[in-house]
Amino acid sequence: MTSTQFIQQEIADLRQELVNHPVYKRINSTSDLRIFMQHHVFAVWDFMSLLKALQNNLTCVKSPWLPVGSPDTRFLINEIVVGEESDIDQEGNRISHFELYLNAMQQAGADVSAINLLIEYISNGVPVNEALTKLDIDESIRNFVGYTFQIIEENKSHVQAAVFTFGREDLIPDMFIALVQDINTKTNNEASIFQYYLERHIEVDGDHHSHLAIAMTENLIAADEGKQAEALEAVKLGLKHRINLWDGVLAALEKQVELA
Repeated sequence: MTSTQFIQQEIADLRQELVNHPVYKRINSTSDLRIFMQHHVFAVWDFMSLLKALQNNLTCVKSPWLPVGSPDTRFLINEIVVGEESDIDQEGNRISHFELYLNAMQQAGADVSAINLLIEYISNGVPVNEALTKLDIDESIRNFVGYTFQIIEENKSHVQAAVFTFGREDLIPDMFIALVQDINTKTNNEASIFQYYLERHIEVDGDHHSHLAIAMTENLIAADEGKQAEALEAVKLGLKHRINLWDGVLAALEKQVELA
């Protein structure tokens, strides 16, 4: 059994808990979708940050250029970066998945002020954790993003790759398949961009990117039992933070009903 197969086996229960989370079936209207997106957009953003941390560690991103790591690993991460940073929207225009998500939020009428304020803070040099404390956001969001940046700051490439692969990239298709079905019909065609975003992730992450990410993680762990154990522990905690993030969305949806 390879290291990545072992990790997949050990996280199966947590992964299934996420795939079957009740939050998906609870989204039945445009207002429900807005609440989901206002939470989830932070995970879309910090995913991009984790991706770039991996690229920084596994390739040379400065001049003068020097060969860093193995050519295979460089290829794997660069291929994923191209797809995430410069994919195409529904009209064929180049766009990052984060920017596509913001477009989907705006079409659906979701509030983008919190995520835009985070981007503004960081653009002005405010550290991520400090910026998060300034925002009026749910604690589950703050904890989720905070954990991602803990993984980034610890700077262990095998751990970053495992969390990226099994807590994010490999998980996205199964996690979203329950949500994408009939979503646009439920929201009276107010979520066509979001539907495209989800379908694009199912198409790309469910096939090409997940295979690349698994191969990258396997290369970095390289049958090292210590690295494998570190990676597994980090992935499990990352999945628990994702469950807590979804619990936060569910609580916000229930609160909306109470206030109605």
